[in-house]
Amino acid sequence: MPAFGDLLSEKQIDDVIAYLRSFCKNDHHYPLGVLNLPRAMVTEKAFPEDELVITTAAAASGPASWTTDVIHEQTFKGKNQLEVDVPVNYARQNGSWTSGLGDITVGMKRTLFSSERAGSIVSVQGGVLLPTGDKKRTFGAGTTQFEPFAAYDQLITNRTFVQLQLGATLPVDTSVAPRSLFFSSALGGSVAPDHGLGRLFSPMVEMLATRDYKTGAQTDWDLMPEMQVTVSRRQHIRAAAGYRKPMTDVSGRAPQIDFYVLWDWAEGHFWNGWR
Repeated sequence: MPAFGDLLSEKQIDDVIAYLRSFCKNDHHYPLGVLNLPRAMVTEKAFPEDELVITTAAAASGPASWTTDVIHEQTFKGKNQLEVDVPVNYARQNGSWTSGLGDITVGMKRTLFSSERAGSIVSVQGGVLLPTGDKKRTFGAGTTQFEPFAAYDQLITNRTFVQLQLGATLPVDTSVAPRSLFFSSALGGSVAPDHGLGRLFSPMVEMLATRDYKTGAQTDWDLMPEMQVTVSRRQHIRAAAGYRKPMTDVSGRAPQIDFYVLWDWAEGHFWNGWR
């Protein structure tokens, strides 16, 4: 059978896709995949996912330390997502290595709005950080914390995008950990050969801010350039790396090297789709 090649124009391809979608009677219950943007290092995207992500953040200077998070994300009923984040900390303290769990997070995400025509998707999430980490070793906050946030993603063109996240960290015991606000943003795009069917390269840059919720507190700003690359031909296995550089209060905060491996397990087994 000969290859289709350029037999159909871009408009004809769009027409075929629109026709196939007309057979789905409950498509309004699910955000369309065109709004599923590349995952940034820090900024939480609005699209609900079925993924397993292993991410590591390591100090680039000062005492050696890093945190590896194992994150499981699972959708249900189309617009909802359950997320569980289990962090494991490693650090060199007092001349020896120590390790232990951090504060485990359980979160629930809900998509409020999505539109292919507008290229927009909006979600909210509520999370609970359980005090499973040892505060004495700086592995945890020492108190239960609630973390609500809103996420907004916008396609600029079909290959460029911006992602925004705004939220708060609200500890139960404010004498142990302060309330804080955080803002994250990611600007990026995707480039791929073979009409987007080959390896996908997604350079991004994030601007990140945190501020304690109290009078006179200063806002800590970070800049983070990064790159995500699809590893498998099916694009369900992806890897990314970035460098997080403090832009304010640089004397008290070390830069970080971050990287992750992502498996979109809803798209098939880990070892499938590589050829």
